This record gives sequence, structure tokens and C-alpha cells, in this order.
Amino acid sequence: MALTKNKIVEQVNELGFTKKKSVDIVESLLEIIKRSLEEGEDVLVSGFGKFCIKDKSTRRGRNPATGDDLLLEARRVVTFKCSGKLRDRINEEN
Repeated sequence: MALTKNKIVEQVNELGFTKKKSVDIVESLLEIIKRSLEEGEDVLVSGFGKFCIKDKSTRRGRNPATGDDLLLEARRVVTFKCSGKLRDRINEEN
């Protein structure tokens, strides 16, 4: 099951904040991250990972359903690379 924004709000709420304040905190944090990425800045969360914007150039592609060739336009994508600490924590043996 995925961790949703509502679940994050609930966990912030458990720290003693009101429900409205918890929603505001989570929304503000996500808005800061989105704005930074829109401006082309990387977002580094120490001990968690790094969100980066990568530019993809125009390239040839193929529709897998029909096999038709098509041209994929240039675009920007968000990538994530987890920190070594997070990787180690995920891969720890229980």
C-alpha cells in the first residue's frame, strides 16, 4: 500500500498539531518542493535523497500496441536518487 498525502497529514497530526495546521504544513512543504523543481533547482533532503530535473531531448519512439514509429517531444522529467543512508536502511536484514 502506498503512503498517501492524507496518511502523512495524519502522522504530522499525531505530533500534536491541529488537523488544519497539519494540512498546512504538508501542503507548504510540497509546494516548496514543487516550486524549486519548476525553477530547475535540485531538492536535496539529507539522509533521504535528491530530486533532480533532467532534460530529455526529442527522440524516436514506437507505439508498442501498433508498432508505429513516432517522435517523442523534448521534455523535462523529475528523477530521484536515494541517499546511501536510506539505501542501507532499506536493505538491512531484519
